[in-house]
Amino acid sequence: MAARLPPLNAVKAFEASARLGGFSQAARELGVTAGAVSQQVKLLEEFFAKQLFTRRNNQLQLTDAGLAVYADSAQVIERLTDMTRRLLEGKVRSRFVISTHASVAVHWLNRRLPDFLAAEPDVRCVIRVEEDPVDFAQNHIDLRICYGQHLYPEMVTRSLIRDVATPLCAPSFLARRRTPLRDPQEIQDSELIHIDWGGSFASYPSWAEWFAAAGVPRAPQIELGHTTQMSSLAVDLALAGRGFALGQRLLAREELADGRLAAPFELSLALGHDYCSVHPHSRTDKRVVRAFLDWAKRSL
Repeated sequence: MAARLPPLNAVKAFEASARLGGFSQAARELGVTAGAVSQQVKLLEEFFAKQLFTRRNNQLQLTDAGLAVYADSAQVIERLTDMTRRLLEGKVRSRFVISTHASVAVHWLNRRLPDFLAAEPDVRCVIRVEEDPVDFAQNHIDLRICYGQHLYPEMVTRSLIRDVATPLCAPSFLARRRTPLRDPQEIQDSELIHIDWGGSFASYPSWAEWFAAAGVPRAPQIELGHTTQMSSLAVDLALAGRGFALGQRLLAREELADGRLAAPFELSLALGHDYCSVHPHSRTDKRVVRAFLDWAKRSL
């Protein structure tokens, strides 16, 4: 008995509408009218006898049934696309769109990614550097590395690492001090490099918290030191000999290993949240996503 399958054009129209967030956007991608897309989606709803979309604030929202259909249909469309390219163009290369914050991109991902690509020679990466929230569907994002497990409850979120912050400085900076650094109390406010993650973040350790944990409570005068809005820039300032950064060990791993940075005190403070991987349910079985997650666990 032949399997009963939904019409392919209806599946394509639905998948594009769900991914792009509307019939008009899907129509532009498919080269048809919005009315034609709407009609195809209606055919698919009649086929499954389920409502796949609801309208809210003039936008399309997937129903529970729509989410289930989208998770599978996105995989089907992707596999059909890969098959077509393979047959028409030869061996297909897997396109991997990864999104992350600037600090992670320039102080971890760009340094580690060549190892992953060497192990996956047929993968071609698109790296997006952007702040949360990101639009996975609109930008075809396969996976995002973000700070915190709470940002995308509708996605598959996995914890990767809980980083720590510790005082970092260049050995040359220590050598220029008039007296050897023996106690945290000896650090001057003018030598501090602060990180301001903005009003939406309250979980990054501050110098005041670190001094309190070190047993020398004090409230540094922030205006006497340097301030940056990126943890990677704080590490770079410390590397340039401009002071002490309360820097993330993950972002300074190479510099600490080769001696370009020093950690004069062992005390570290854990960040408030984990760094996590996030991906749509439709990407769970994508081979390159699984390969990247396995590689990330080994390299963190």
